[in-house]
Order: sequence, then structure tokens, then C-alpha cells
Amino acid sequence: MVIDEPVALVQDAFTTAHLLRSSTSLAIAHHMTTTALARGLIDLTIQLLRSHAPFNRMDPAHLEIMASSLSVAYFPADAVILAPEHGEPTYLHIIKQGTVLTGRADEDAGSGLALHQGECFPLGAMLAHRPVSRPYLSSSDTFCYLLPATIFQQLLEQSAPFQSFCTQRIAHLLQEALASLNAHSALSADRQRPLVSSLGTLLRGSAVTCPESTSVREALDTMRQKGIGSMVVTDADANPIGIFTLHDLMNRVALAGRSVDEAIGDLMTRNPVVMPKEAFAFEAALMLSRHGVRHILVMDGSRLAGVISEKDLFALQRVGLAQINAALNEATEPAALAKVARDIREFSRNLLAQGVDARHLSEIISSLNDLLSRRVFDLELHAAGLDAARLCWISLGSEGRHEQTLASDQDNAIVFLDTAGDPDVMRKALHPVAQRINHTLDACGFALCRGGIMASNPRWCLSETEWRQTFRHWINEGDPHAVLNATIFFDFRPLCGEPALAEELRAWLTQEVVDNRRFLRLMAQNALQNRPPLGVVRDFTLTADSAHPGTIDLKVNGATLYIDAARVCALASGGKQTNTARRLEQWATVRHIAAAHVDAWVGGFHFLQLVRLRHQQQQVARGEAPDNFINPAQLNDLDRRILKESMRQARNLQSRLALDFQL
Repeated sequence: MVIDEPVALVQDAFTTAHLLRSSTSLAIAHHMTTTALARGLIDLTIQLLRSHAPFNRMDPAHLEIMASSLSVAYFPADAVILAPEHGEPTYLHIIKQGTVLTGRADEDAGSGLALHQGECFPLGAMLAHRPVSRPYLSSSDTFCYLLPATIFQQLLEQSAPFQSFCTQRIAHLLQEALASLNAHSALSADRQRPLVSSLGTLLRGSAVTCPESTSVREALDTMRQKGIGSMVVTDADANPIGIFTLHDLMNRVALAGRSVDEAIGDLMTRNPVVMPKEAFAFEAALMLSRHGVRHILVMDGSRLAGVISEKDLFALQRVGLAQINAALNEATEPAALAKVARDIREFSRNLLAQGVDARHLSEIISSLNDLLSRRVFDLELHAAGLDAARLCWISLGSEGRHEQTLASDQDNAIVFLDTAGDPDVMRKALHPVAQRINHTLDACGFALCRGGIMASNPRWCLSETEWRQTFRHWINEGDPHAVLNATIFFDFRPLCGEPALAEELRAWLTQEVVDNRRFLRLMAQNALQNRPPLGVVRDFTLTADSAHPGTIDLKVNGATLYIDAARVCALASGGKQTNTARRLEQWATVRHIAAAHVDAWVGGFHFLQLVRLRHQQQQVARGEAPDNFINPAQLNDLDRRILKESMRQARNLQSRLALDFQL
């Protein structure tokens, strides 16, 4: 039934709902006629909305419009809230209390998505003006705010944060949708904000600072009075130059036998990690993991805005980086590492469901997998008594590009010092270690490369000179096999061991290739052999593969279109980036290409990555092995249109590449 009661007049819905639980229809609350109370309820509603994205970024005037237009609806357990047969939805639902599941009533509950307090649905259907693709069911007594479609469209036009939030979560990008760990139920309402919040919105107050001449005793007294665990140290111009924490007190003062009367500047941690206030919480969480620190300074331009701690960030998580890091540090056996790998995949799937975009999500997956791989590497090298400073484990392929999905296999190699001795002797010593690393990673879910492109293959465990000779041979030969090798190996980046070995090899390769027009032309020709699967009569040309009929391989015939073109662009412009989006952006800067073009290319690539990740997530939830074969007919109208546009943008990128190389 139509609901037209404003939220300010229906706050007693929770009382009346209990009288109506026997009914499957919506229970509409009574009017409350007191104007002052109505004003108070609108303010309360705005306060509740501000606990969640995107409402925490919206202007007060737009939130006023929203709160004044909302109605409250009650749904008893197991009620069908929305279904495809209901037609185009007339309200955006914002969960106030309870849990909503997507899927059919006869499906296993674990195969769908669970939506919780503060989450919105059905964004994809509202944006595309179509019915929902799957039913939405209340799993318990549930109350939802209802925003009329007319106000939804108005806010889309007037509120940039609201519009950005909705368009970034088209179709199935529903925030915090996957089942969370047991800890999630213990989180208080004010900590339900997802990891896509900006750091600026998470700050609890201004940073507390002191000059570097302040004694540790004075700083500790201030920290005690203010109930904080860190003190930012500034120079004469009030610029942050360090941070002093309770961890520093233990390690640099107490255990080191230093006096608390010494200047804090002599005992602080210098060069603290700094991030802008616009950065996302998940980016900060990864920064903590990479640098092994507990605090990040948040900057508003050149001004210190505040401090974010690991405690602040980990409190936001449904599935925890804290648990992952702790488990990695403790893991010493393959079984324990395999469990961490499963946690990483679960965490990645949760971030996808929260609405983290494909660009960041791929980097998160790769970064977490890096942490796991480094742990395996360190354990095995230590067990073998080998010096990590003499070699570098390099990542290739999607891992080298920071573009791993849920279906990525292993592509890796080793470069070792020329001064390590006889290359064959070094290779023989490294071979059993590399084998154990590759097989441990396989047990963790990273399948062995069927083409043997792994560090345990003696062909890909080479000295500095041997790698240069190999690369130079491929560049000079330029036959199809050499070009194919270049498409895999030229995306390398350092992962473990001594990074300078890989960085020096990259610098040499960049110089070797940039002026070799013949080789670059061959690489461009290879990239242009694979064309977008756009049909003349139908939207798409589908695969004839009998194992996957009626599908598109979004890796080979989608993402690779961008990857191969971007690689040539990077090599031709002397760029050292390996990530596809960064390669395109760097090339555009060198070639003075309009920002609108490169934005469209990067956007098209990331949409393909998003569809791949979402498809793989659904397969994993069903217990299937993830792949890249998408049936366009099973996509909703909006996603199908964007998929087609992404393929068109790939074609435009190829046209630009052909123009540059006169092909």
C-alpha cells in the first residue's frame, strides 16, 4: 500500500508494529500532531542518517529535504519487501532496524546478501527505472525509512555526495552486504560506518601537538589529561615532524633506559605516515599494514587535521584487517596460512559488497595477498638460511599490475645478484625454496601457473645479467613468442627480498625499449589483434566455446583489451608504472590527451573489473570455482548498457593506439 506519512509524524511505528505482526502488509504508524515533537523527530532522523554513508557527507539542507519526506514501514520476519513482479519500485528503502536478505525464500540463506542498518536498496532498480532482479526479504522484524522516487531523483540532481554514492553502487553494489563475522553484531550503531568513509569524517577532534623541545614527562602528562595515546611533535613552524606514542614510551624510553625528562624530539618516531583527509578508511588500514605503524596523521592540505589510530579503523570493520595481520604474524604452518588466505578472500568479498570500487578493491586484494606472500617467503627463506638481500621475488601478470581478482593464479620469478656467485649454483640453492613457496601459495588458493611461469622454474630464476640478456633477446627478436613473453614479464614489480634489484631492472628495461620503435610497433600490433566483442546485429559477439556458450570472457576479451594497450603506452612513453589505470593516466599526461578521454578509458576498464569481481564473488558464494565468463543476457539493462559502453571505450583506446603507431 502507498505510504505517505512523514517520518516526523510516525515515530510511534515501533509501538504499533507489535500489534500488527500477524499481518503481512505494511504497518503504517500514527500521526503525531505536536509541531515541536515533529521538529525534534526530524532532527533525530538526521542524526541517525548521519551515522551512515552517504548521508554523513550530504549538505544539511538536502538532509532536511530527505528527513521531511521519509516514511517508516514495518515488515515482519520473512515478509517479501520487494520482488520482480511488483514492477518498478516507488521508494528507496533505508534500513532503520532489522536485516534484509536478497534472494528467493527457498534459497540457502548463505547464498544471498545480508543488508543491515543504514543500508539502502534497491539502488540499481531505482537508477535504471526497472523492477528488482531478485526479491528482498525481511529476515527479522524490520523497519525501513521510505524515500519517494520523486525525492530520490531530486536528491540525485542536487546532492553530489548522494549522486556519487548511488552511481558507484549501481545494480549489485550494496554497501556492507555480505554476512559478517560474529563480531559485527557487537558493534554499536555509531560504528556501523563502512570502510569507504573518508578519514576526515572519522576524526574525533583536533590533533594534540607539542614542540620537539618538550620533555617526555610533560607530553605524558598532557596525554593523560586528555585521554589520548599519541602526541604529534611539530617544528618551529608548527609542521608535524614526528609522533610519540605509548609504544614509543615502552620501546624507546622504558626498555632503552632513557629518562622521561629528555626532549621528546630525541625519542619520537620521525617521518610519520601522512594521508589527506579525503583518503578512504580502507586505504589508511592498508597503509598501517604496509608500514607496521599504529597511527596516521591526517592532513587538510598543508594543515594537520587530526590523528587516526588502528583502533579507530579496525572498529569499522566487519571482517578485520586486525585479525588478518595478527593471524599472519602468528602463522608458521601451511594450514594456518591457508586459513589466513580464506580470511583475505572473505574480507575482499565484503569490501566488494560494501561498494568499494574496482580500482581500489583490486589493489586491496593484491596488497593483502602481498602480505601473505611475504610471510610465506620470509618463513621459507629463514628455514633455508638464505639472505633475502641477495635476491628479489618479483610478481608478474595481474599480481604485478595490482589487479588481482578472486580467480588469479601465480605468476612470479626471481632475480638475484650477479655477485651471488655462479648463477647455476645460486639457482640450484634457490630451487627447493621456490618450490616450497609456490606449493604453499597453491595451498592458499593461488593456483600453480599452468604455463610454468613461476620462480620454481629454473628458466625464471635468473641473475641480473641473465634477465637483461633474456629481455634484450625478446626485444631484438620480436617474434610472436617473444612478444607474448613480454606481455607477461614486462609487468613485473618487486614483492619480497631486495627491491632495488627489480627497480634497477625496470629502469634498464624502460631505457632499452623507449626508443625501439620496431619492438613497440610489434607490441601494438599484438594488442590490436584482440578486438572488443561488439556485434553488428546484436550487442555482443559471444564465445563459441562449448564449455561456456553464450558468454564473454571478460578477462581475455574485456580487461586484456585495456591491459595490452596500456602496456604499450607505458613502454612508449618511458613510464615505469605497471598498473593499467596509472599507465593510461601517465601516458595521457605525456601525450597531452584530454582528461575526458582517459577518464572514460579508466572508467571502462574498472567497470569490466567490477563485473568480473562481482561474478566471481557470486560463484564463490555458490561453492563454484571462479572464472571470467559472463552471460550478458543475465545482466540487468543498466549493467548491460555500461558493459557495451566499456567495450566501445576499449575500441576507442585501440583506435588511438593504432593512430600513434600508424597501424
